[in-house]
Amino acid sequence: MNICVYGASSAKLEPVYYEKTEELGKMIGVRGHGLVFGGGKTGLMGAAARGVSASHGYILGIAPTFFDQPGILYENCSEFIFTETMRERKYLLEKKSDAVIVLPGGIGTYEEFFEILTLKSLGRVNRPIVLYNIQGYYDIIRKLLQQTADKAFMEKENLELCRFMDKPEEILDYIEHWQETFPMESLKE
Repeated sequence: MNICVYGASSAKLEPVYYEKTEELGKMIGVRGHGLVFGGGKTGLMGAAARGVSASHGYILGIAPTFFDQPGILYENCSEFIFTETMRERKYLLEKKSDAVIVLPGGIGTYEEFFEILTLKSLGRVNRPIVLYNIQGYYDIIRKLLQQTADKAFMEKENLELCRFMDKPEEILDYIEHWQETFPMESLKE
């Protein structure tokens, strides 16, 4: 299975974020899964890729051509796809993966998470979505989603479309044993 990770590109985070993400990456590779990611060398994207590399797993990087500059992209990908735009990149991240893990990140990561969650709520994608809640990073997003449902801005059932987890084993067990939440026929465009 190919697992997409969204996450920070920042090289200024507390070390625990890199350590936990690299541990997750190693486990992805050890369990025989591939990594699909935004191609970045630094931040949590790079940490995930280094972890998968350490366990000799498959890595697909996808990035727009304007990121193809020294020191920006992870060089040890099994395969790399260049796109013209960020939108095309996001589309391919979605199409080339079977599950999503949202690492801690900034506004780009939030945007990617909320788009995939919206697509799942609309029946356009059907895959497990997990927020890797390192150090409680996503507790505030969990509260925001709960408030959104409590105030009827979204259906309460949408709270079940993603999970918040803080252990790599738990994340991968959930993904590996995840069951479809609705028939695939509803995904036809």
